Amino acid sequence: METTYDAAILANGNFPKHAVPLNILQHTPHVIACDGAIQNYPQAEAVVGDGDSIPAAYRHLLIQVNEQEDNDLTKATRYCLQHGWHRIAYIGCTGRREDHTLGNIALLMRYFKDMAVDGVMFTDQGTFTPARDERLFSSTPGQQVSIFNFGSTRIASERLKWSSYAYRELWQGTLNEALADSFVLRADGYYMVYQTYED
Repeated sequence: METTYDAAILANGNFPKHAVPLNILQHTPHVIACDGAIQNYPQAEAVVGDGDSIPAAYRHLLIQVNEQEDNDLTKATRYCLQHGWHRIAYIGCTGRREDHTLGNIALLMRYFKDMAVDGVMFTDQGTFTPARDERLFSSTPGQQVSIFNFGSTRIASERLKWSSYAYRELWQGTLNEALADSFVLRADGYYMVYQTYED
């Protein structure tokens, strides 16, 4: 599993328990917390947000952004980009409220498409990776894979158990399986790939 990132953004969802996201938090050079998430990881170098849920003990770390057009995850992403950090690991973005979870996963694609972020979202079960056109993904035989279409009219696959196509509904590309140590997706647009961890 690739763990080399410029920065990690820790959102205020469920704090991870799995070794993969915990390892990223410990070994990524810059960890930025979204508002109240600093309570779960006080080692973060900065807190980005509107400051509405930061305990007084951490206010000296606050980079306050008061505009309400975007959420704290997007504000933290902009902060990273301002520092030249484009390879970003997103952690703590799921759990708790399901609407926040769906919104954060969708934002990952926005960051990829509109802000040139090379980002991956890590949960306690696996990863979400936005992609476009043709891409090779590392995998393990038997790894569970789901593909979510974001506007492609063609999606073809190699080394997946079931052939991919340009899914029209979110559920259609779920529950696939890798057959080898890598697989290829060929599309004419954007899509999101979910992969479970090896263990």
